[in-house]
Amino acid sequence: MEQQTQMKRNPGSNLRFLAEPVHVNFGGKVHGGAVMKWIDQAGYVAAVNWSGQYCVTIYVGGIRFYKPIAIGDLIEIKAKIIYTGKTSMHVAIDVYAGKPQRTDQHKTTHCVIVFVAVDEDGKPVNVPKWTPETEEEKAMEDYAIRLMELRKGIDEEMSKYIAPKI
Repeated sequence: MEQQTQMKRNPGSNLRFLAEPVHVNFGGKVHGGAVMKWIDQAGYVAAVNWSGQYCVTIYVGGIRFYKPIAIGDLIEIKAKIIYTGKTSMHVAIDVYAGKPQRTDQHKTTHCVIVFVAVDEDGKPVNVPKWTPETEEEKAMEDYAIRLMELRKGIDEEMSKYIAPKI
């Protein structure tokens, strides 16, 4: 009989792959939409792994593209939990790219995504509390909290434009 082991929940995920010609935009670089898809996938893996539940994206904030990605680059996407609420998880995502024959990579993109864990009926469910242990993790948790405060103003401003007019 196969023995199963209980593993500690992992607050992060790394995805690695090559940028392919199907990802090209009209400028000859990787399309920003492809990068956003990869970011969502890496964040999803981190959120699902942490919560043990199916998760949905509820917010993507402040996505910042620093440098273009070339077709053929080795892509590494690092996603890590930086804050948990009752049912939500804030995941910081950094995208790195570089030539596969070299060891150095440069950061191309950064953002924070908020996921909510849901049950089979799509209702939010509680997630395990993430507690920062290192100074870097504490700084990232503070960053997530500051972003939540900033979002309140953004949400208020956006509500004027997204609320249905009757």
